[in-house]
Amino acid sequence: MGNQQIVQKLWNLCNVLRDDGITYHQYVTELTYLLFLKMMKETDNEGSIEEEYRWDSLVSLHGLELKTHYQKLLIDLGNEGNDILKQIYTNAKTNIDEPKNLEKIVRSIDELDWYSAKEEGLGDLYEGLLEKNASETKSGAGQYFTPRPLIDVIVKLVDPQPGERCNDPAAGTFGFMIAADRHVRLKTDDYFDLGEKEAEFQKYKAFSGVELVKDTHRLAMMNALLHDIHGEIFLGDTLSELGSNLKNYDVILTNPPFGTKQGGERPTRDDLTFTSTNKQLNFLQHIYRALKPNGEARAAVVLPDNVLFESGIGAKIREDLLDKCNLHTILRLPTGIFYAQGVKTNVLFFTRGATDKDTTKEVWVYDLRTNMSSFGKRNPLTEKHFEAFVEAFLSEDRFSIKDERFNVFTREEIQKKDYSLDIGLIADESISVYANLPDPIDSAEDAIAKLEQALGLLNEVVTELREVEEDKVSTEPVGVGRNE
Repeated sequence: MGNQQIVQKLWNLCNVLRDDGITYHQYVTELTYLLFLKMMKETDNEGSIEEEYRWDSLVSLHGLELKTHYQKLLIDLGNEGNDILKQIYTNAKTNIDEPKNLEKIVRSIDELDWYSAKEEGLGDLYEGLLEKNASETKSGAGQYFTPRPLIDVIVKLVDPQPGERCNDPAAGTFGFMIAADRHVRLKTDDYFDLGEKEAEFQKYKAFSGVELVKDTHRLAMMNALLHDIHGEIFLGDTLSELGSNLKNYDVILTNPPFGTKQGGERPTRDDLTFTSTNKQLNFLQHIYRALKPNGEARAAVVLPDNVLFESGIGAKIREDLLDKCNLHTILRLPTGIFYAQGVKTNVLFFTRGATDKDTTKEVWVYDLRTNMSSFGKRNPLTEKHFEAFVEAFLSEDRFSIKDERFNVFTREEIQKKDYSLDIGLIADESISVYANLPDPIDSAEDAIAKLEQALGLLNEVVTELREVEEDKVSTEPVGVGRNE
């Protein structure tokens, strides 16, 4: 049984919990509590868990006794376990009310083909569950889940190297860092080409992140652990004082949360030059300031369209970005690739300059949005869709690329547009079919005029009918039609 089949079997168990009113996201969190114990058993790493709370303790119990033991297990591992256990189980509680449902899930997990799962990789199995959760629109999890093909393309182009410090200040389930780790492992024969200290750095120091939401942080911790990554994943807010200590990174890869800061308040840190209620603008400013100012540190960040054109503070932050960094490429992403439908997003690729003035000279924009097919469950995004962009991005002579989607804009052109980066979209063919239609304003005014004319005619008819009715009443004999 392959990992995909195991993921499907685990996912189907969610149906058992529907009567308990458990959401998909709660189910994945619940699975995390149970899978951690099972995977520690399968990988012979149960030594850090008290014997009374190991996986076999769940398998040996039934009914209400099992549920009571499980509830105590969650509390005690969160309070008394080692650092890893605490991060997985802190404030953990079960949403399963029915003991028979808990027993069904424990038994089903125990009976899965874990030999095959280990062969294919437990980390990949867990990522499959996270992806399944994100694809379920009912769960709302797609808000923090970046499509894997997009992550893989971004990591390939940013190209993290051994020895570099990589960070995701809005980590979600840690997908960017896991892909970056995988990228470096492939370059170094799973770190065997590195010395002992260098390999230890990769596992314990190279990849870090911050996640604000407790349950998502729990998923990120589990995901990192199963991929043998032990870097710090802070539970907290990058836009608070915590973020002011996150500095001097070689690589930052991230997809900050969409929307405004809750309550409209500004970030609670005083080291940002510009502050806004727009979270993405604040994250953008944090990111380019957190890179090493050495001319080599680089970032790729997924941002919605409003960051490209918002005026006022937005324009000032973009000007500051162009001064401090070389914003060499913007990728306008197609719509429908995120599970939150209709969101228009972009990837900004930039390198921190060695100086803080006039670093960006020109910006290349690739339009992968206009005249693209519609993406969704039936037509998923794949790495193949990025092939032309990757070729253009990696070209040593970008001016030689003959692709109408790839265009360049000078710093002066951008400055004239109040530093708007809402640029580079090509002509939309779906609109051109309407090119010969009359002007919509003229059409609307003509329709109004005709409606007013029709209304006038109706008023005239009503007036005439009233006059006829009044004449009829005045000539009618007294007493006719009355109860007298």
